[in-house]
Order: sequence, then structure tokens, then C-alpha cells
Amino acid sequence: MPHKEIYALPNIVSPANPVIYNPDLCTGCNTCVQVCQVDVFIPNPEKGKPPVILHPDECWYCGCCVNDCPNNAITFNWPVQQRAYWKDKTTGKVLRDSQK
Repeated sequence: MPHKEIYALPNIVSPANPVIYNPDLCTGCNTCVQVCQVDVFIPNPEKGKPPVILHPDECWYCGCCVNDCPNNAITFNWPVQQRAYWKDKTTGKVLRDSQK
């Protein structure tokens, strides 16, 4: 049987990525690939590497990948219009939804 190479080219329409992987925490388990409802990701051909974000503009920001990641290696890169900012009344510090 002849060897067949398969190529997947990411559909990069905008410079934004819906999720950010922490390479120190991501083990390449592909849980996010399996739970994504709109197939934004595909497994990385290199074992142990974060999945490839194939269709970034298709992300619904539903949270399945972030919630099901066993290593907490994924955070959302929210679009500007969806980023939450608020100010703590007692300290005056500006907070964001990505801070823990």
C-alpha cells in the first residue's frame, strides 16, 4: 500500500485565536478535540503537543474545551467585545475575567 500524506491547512481569517494553550501544562491528550462541538481543533501530528486550531472563527466560546481539560491548560482569548472588566469598589483595582 503506498504511503499517503495528508495535509490540513488552518483557516486563518483573523489574527485572533479563540483559545490559548499553556505549553507547560498541555500534554496533548486531545480531550478538547473530542469535546469541541464545532470541530475547531484537530490533533497535532506531533505527540504531546497542543492541538492545531484549524477553524478559529468557528469557535462559539461555549467553554467545553476549557471545562473538560484535565490539566487546566486552556484559557479563552475572548474577543474584545466580550471581554469583561469591572472595578472592585473597595480597592479600586480593575479586574478581568481571565484573572484568578
